[in-house]
This record gives sequence, structure tokens and C-alpha cells, in this order.
Amino acid sequence: MKMRSLKSPQSSYKNTQSWTDDLPICKNTGIGFSTNQIYREDGNPQEAHQYEDCSCHFKFNDSFYWYALFDGHEGKRAAEFCWQRLTAEIYFSQLDEIKTNDEVKELLNQAFITVEKAYMESLEDVVAERTSLLYDIPAGLNSYEAYQKMPQVVEGINRLNCELSSGTAAAVALIYKNKLYVANVGNCRVLLCQNDANSVLKVVQLSVDHDLKNEDELLRLSQIGINTKSLRHSTRLGNQENTRCIGNYMVKGGYKDFEDLAQATREPIIAEPDIHGGIVLDELSRFLLLISSGLYKSLEATGIEQVNKFIAECVVEQFREQATLTGVAQAVVDKAVRLHHDWYMSNSLHPSCIPKREDITLVLRNFNFHMPNAITSPTTPTVTFNPVVTANSLSDQSDYSATSTTMNNSNITTRTSDTTSSSSRTETDDGIGPDQKIEAYTDFSDFYRNFEKAKREGTLPEELNF
Repeated sequence: MKMRSLKSPQSSYKNTQSWTDDLPICKNTGIGFSTNQIYREDGNPQEAHQYEDCSCHFKFNDSFYWYALFDGHEGKRAAEFCWQRLTAEIYFSQLDEIKTNDEVKELLNQAFITVEKAYMESLEDVVAERTSLLYDIPAGLNSYEAYQKMPQVVEGINRLNCELSSGTAAAVALIYKNKLYVANVGNCRVLLCQNDANSVLKVVQLSVDHDLKNEDELLRLSQIGINTKSLRHSTRLGNQENTRCIGNYMVKGGYKDFEDLAQATREPIIAEPDIHGGIVLDELSRFLLLISSGLYKSLEATGIEQVNKFIAECVVEQFREQATLTGVAQAVVDKAVRLHHDWYMSNSLHPSCIPKREDITLVLRNFNFHMPNAITSPTTPTVTFNPVVTANSLSDQSDYSATSTTMNNSNITTRTSDTTSSSSRTETDDGIGPDQKIEAYTDFSDFYRNFEKAKREGTLPEELNF
């Protein structure tokens, strides 16, 4: 894929400025986040590591939108690289020449593969430095002996191992000519909420969780020689949780060094995405969510089973309360943080209760869900329909191959504003009529008619006879 000249993602990783700084932002989007947290006994907050998530929400033109969420691990290097490079692959693609849904899907697939290859190539200097340090250690020494004789060399190797282990889960959403396309690797999720003909709001998971709970992924691993029987009771594969990711050189180039992966006949951890699309965005579309695993796993830890449904309910609730989309997204994240903290404080003595949670990121794209307290109307030129909607409940949907969740909860009903108007009404949107007067807020015609009638009949009270 040909690309224009742009700032190197590697140099952008080291600096705060990025070539994406000049791209137009989609103003129909809000982002909420919370850094990872260790729960200390003294109550003081503490982060286990730097915030490793990256996200973006761009409007390339009136028919071309791009949303992405990268949930990094072992540092932010891979997440930041992918945030910039994958955006570049899509932004500079020849999308106007593409005619079919399959062609758009192939574009997304190739973009993931291209970025994976470019990221691995960016690590060549780090790999060379690590190889040089490994040669400095005399043959025949175990790790303990090596550390006793050459502690600085071993510490340098460990530092480089950590850097080479940096990888990221990714979930992206492309809106092109009013159609939605979704691709993901790892365990970030993409949820689409739509109304049916009965004003029932449905939440559909368009992404696939690439982890050891996924039977399709376990089948794929078994077909390349891995014994998956023991993996069914594990939460990690090699040095990470996901069965797919972008990056993580250590588990890809060196998977033979991991006991649970050593029997694989080819690389078990891959960067090939699952892709869905194109879903037409019409008057039934309400909002789109991209969520990191830190959000739904924090809620699952508290005992909430249908986390997709719960998150969608929280979004609907905050649409009523907040004045901005960022306020909606952040309020949902804050609620999850509080619930997880309260759960831990109530169960901290249990040995299985882990005293921490991971980074949380939520990207919210509103299509036409009504915000009664909105500072500005969240309408969008990509979807041409009335921006006022009613959501009575969430229900099941089976139109897509992705999973769906039913929400039958009457307490999320929102009142629909009256959109009917008189055919004789000709005032402009600001309420000023053709006579340059503002239409009265109250109709006094009945009062004046009865006033004149009582005056003619002599029944008008004296205090009103003026």
C-alpha cells in the first residue's frame, strides 16, 4: 500500500507531537478513561505501570470516519505505534476505489498485517542489542549463576525482554458511506446499540474475544500441535492473556521458549483480525462503543454476568444526565471504577481477590441518541434521520454473526419529544415569524373570546369591565 511521507511512528513514540495532531476530530464522540490501580491498605492510590491504552476518533470527511482503541501490555510502545501507523494505513488508503464490502474487509485485514510487519521491523535495533548481551554471558551458566557473575548484563537483557514483549489488543471501527466495518485482535470489544421497530434497544457485540475461553481459538491452537487441555484451566498463553495481538516479539519470534507453546508447528499468537461489516447505519442506529478489557473485566469481577448489557444501560442512564458525550463516557468509567473498588473493599480478605485492576478506556460514538441536557446537539451528517429517539429496553438480535445481548429493562425508557407541527406555522428555527414577532408561548384566544361574549351579555365582573 502506497503512503505519503509522514513523521516516523518511532520518532513520534519518543516525542509528544504526532502527525495525527492535524487530523480532524469526530465531535460526535466522547472518551472516558481511568489509569490502572493497586489497592493499598493505607487507602492511597498507586499505579502499577504507566497508562498503556491509546485511542482515536477521526473524521476524515463527511462520509469517512475512523475510531480505534489499542489496549497495550508491557508498556505503551506497541499501542502508540499501532495508533499512528494503522490510522495512516486507513487514512492514505484508496478507499474511494473500493466498491464492495469484501474489498473493505480485505483493506482492513491487510492494514493489520502491514502494521504488524512494520512494528516487528522497528524492533531490529532492540533485538540486535539483546543478542549482543546474550553472547556476553558464558555458555553453561544458568540464570542465577549468570546474575551472580554479570548482574548488569542480566538486568540489561531483562529490560530488553520487557521492551520486546510489548504488544497490544486492538479494536477499530470504520464508517464509510454510512456503512460500519469492525475489526479486532485480542480482547477489546465493539458494541453496537440499535432500536428495532418496537423501540427496543439491542446491544450487539461485533468483535470477537481472542482468549482461552474462545472455543474457536482453542481449536486453531490444537490444529498447530498445542495441547489445549491444560490451557482450558489457564488464563495466559505464553507471556500474555490473548491468543491474538499486534506486536510482542518475545512470544512470536521466541514461542519455542514457552513451555505451553513449544510444540506449536507455527506461530500460535497471530495478528490476523476478525472483521464484520458493512452494517448500514440507519434511523435505528443509536450509539457505538469501543471498550478495553479493563472495563468489562472490572465489572465481571464484581459478579455482574451480562456486562455488555450493563454497560449499555449505564450509557443510556448517563445520556439523560450529562451535557457532553465525554461526560457520558467518563461517568460510565467512573461508575465501573467505584463498583470494582467497593467490591474489593468488601472482599479483600478472600484469597482469590486480586488487589488491583487494569487501565480502562471507553470510546463512545453517538449516532442519534437524545441528550436532553446536551450543550450542543449530537447530530451527524453521516446519518440522515431525526436525532430524537426512544429507548424502551434492550433485546436480542441475531442479524449478525457477532454475539448479541438482551436487555429488557423498563427503567431505561426515555421520553420522545413532540415532533409534530402545524402546517400553517412558518416561523424560522429561532421562533421568529414572518412579521418579525416571536410567537406567544401561551394561547390567550379563548380568554379574549369569552371576555367579549361576557361584555356583550352584561355578565362581565365589574373588576374586569375596563
